[in-house]
Amino acid sequence: MKTIVINPMKDPGHISNYWKKEKFAIVIVFISGIIYNVGMLAGPIFQGNLIDDLVAGKSLKTVIFTALFFVVTITLLQVFRYIKRFYIRRFANNTSAVMRFMIYNDLVHKKERQLNEEKLGSLMTKTISDVDACVEGMRKFTTEIFDSGVLMISYITALAFYDVKLTIVSCIFTPFAMLCAEKLKKTIYGYTTTYRKAASEIAEITYDRIENAALYRITGREEENLASYDKKLDEFEKKSVIANLWENSMQPVYNVIAMSGIVFVIVMGGGYVLSGKWTVGNFSTYATMFAAMAFKASKTSKLFNSVQKARISWKRIQPYFVEYHKTDKSCNVQKGELQVSIQNLTFGYSEKEHILEDISLEADKGQWIGVTGPVACGKSTFGKLFLGEYKYEGNILINQKNITEYNEFERSKLIGYLGHSPQLMSDTIYNNITLGDEGDISKVLKLVCFEEDIRTMEYGIHTMVGNGGVRLSGGQQARIALARVLYHEPEILILDDPFSAVDENTEIKIIDNLQQIKDKHILILISHRLKMFDRMDQILVMSENKMGTHEELLMKSPLYTKLYQLLENEGGDDFE
Repeated sequence: MKTIVINPMKDPGHISNYWKKEKFAIVIVFISGIIYNVGMLAGPIFQGNLIDDLVAGKSLKTVIFTALFFVVTITLLQVFRYIKRFYIRRFANNTSAVMRFMIYNDLVHKKERQLNEEKLGSLMTKTISDVDACVEGMRKFTTEIFDSGVLMISYITALAFYDVKLTIVSCIFTPFAMLCAEKLKKTIYGYTTTYRKAASEIAEITYDRIENAALYRITGREEENLASYDKKLDEFEKKSVIANLWENSMQPVYNVIAMSGIVFVIVMGGGYVLSGKWTVGNFSTYATMFAAMAFKASKTSKLFNSVQKARISWKRIQPYFVEYHKTDKSCNVQKGELQVSIQNLTFGYSEKEHILEDISLEADKGQWIGVTGPVACGKSTFGKLFLGEYKYEGNILINQKNITEYNEFERSKLIGYLGHSPQLMSDTIYNNITLGDEGDISKVLKLVCFEEDIRTMEYGIHTMVGNGGVRLSGGQQARIALARVLYHEPEILILDDPFSAVDENTEIKIIDNLQQIKDKHILILISHRLKMFDRMDQILVMSENKMGTHEELLMKSPLYTKLYQLLENEGGDDFE
């Protein structure tokens, strides 16, 4: 499969820059478009000449020569039409790819808390539907400059060559078709805006239903939720129908208005033929040109509506177009010795209330650190602080250097983080693990006990996992996410409750396997499931802020002792 290299662009918030970026394609479109659309005059002219040759009784040789010349000319014009259409589509495809790339680049550089403020349905609509609508409007605009604009100018000029007076009279209706579209654009804009908002809302509700289906069923809210969903879906369908009706139903109206001048062509042109001023061929040429020009005028009117839709979509996605952030890969991380030092770590989401208070610990390469505690004590927050997303008091030092002093690339090489959600892409198992860094994944599959699963899958490592991993079980999703962390070999592994969806026997096997690579990492395991905590070198009990080994904490930590006792009584999973 060919890899498409997408080059980011500067100042992506100005729509004109997308045409500038594809200037080579636009130049080819310009040249081929001019040749094709001006050359299209040859069709009606040759048609008229053939009619005159037949009426005049010219020789068969002359008629055949004229017809062959006509066919060759039209064939050459169609070649230029193909070139124009090819590069127009290339412009659209490249622009769509760049827009999506810029949006994704913006999203991946947002902090988690910023992403949580966005609704998933709205994001998906903006990144898929709105980009498509915007690019389609840009493509139509670029196309119609030639297919309508140049062609209309060419036809009007040619019509005036045949008769200026008739051209003025017959073409007087054309501006009215355009004016009609211009007047209706605000109405169409309003309905399209409403439809786009409804599309985002229905997408968000759909994702909510999928993600929380079990919750609604358990709490007896499934029927109520379904009724609400059906109501929203019905509203969305109505808004969609109205928006599409206004956009598409006006086309026949534009056609009728623009074609009204054909009456004058028939009456006045017919008079010219009867008086001998025109030949039958001249009349045929003029009528054909006028019909083509009027049709293009009505299409130009529709173009206003398409551009209006693109304008709406552009406004929705424009905030996501920021300067490309190239990853800083000037990595100064030295392999070898590794030490983590946490000194007086204090953090709160507000200044008034701290959820982490004066935490300190030391860890060297090869050590496993367990972190546990009751619900809402800050266990997950503790792990996320290593990602550099939040400001905190105190220090988190890696090799005597604060994590905030490392750039993003350096942190990605140092720290591998696995949170509650596996965060799988709708792609293959292989791509979900490698993330583009191609290599052999068999080792990490063995570490996470996924080899047997792979053997049962028809496409093996190339099996598609579905949206968010929907085709896999919860335990399979968790193990693929863990394999991804291990594949990239970070020095520090932070695993936040990674085995909640994995059965106990598999959990034990994975921990045994991780023991094989223990001397390569510092592992921080955050969990309230203490089955494996007797293997930890140090354990931090969050709410008590106590450190020690498993044996030491059983003697000095009432909370840890009770938690472990509940586990022994097969109730550990319900402790929180």
